[in-house]
Amino acid sequence: MPYLTLALAVLAETIGTAALQASQQFTRPLPSAIVVISYAAAFYLLSIVLRAMPVGLAYAMWSGLGIVFISLIGLVAFGQKLDLAAVLGMGLIVAGILVIHLFSGASPH
Repeated sequence: MPYLTLALAVLAETIGTAALQASQQFTRPLPSAIVVISYAAAFYLLSIVLRAMPVGLAYAMWSGLGIVFISLIGLVAFGQKLDLAAVLGMGLIVAGILVIHLFSGASPH
């Protein structure tokens, strides 16, 4: 269950960050409201995850997956380009998350 809650926290954070780009520095009301609601939901869900998972591991997975997902959204929705170094770096982030999930004794399985 902590992984499902963490996935929902990542989803909320990713939605909030995409809306932050669309809010144009909080000058557009609807995307601005989505930012506030999404970030509040993300932090609430992350706080629930912390009941079952150490904060360092939870935050590493939350922020790492958020980086990868928002980069993909930036690529698709906003036309932002990723160079080879960025793609390789994100691959390392995903590899690190897999190592935590598969091999860490501190991570709930």
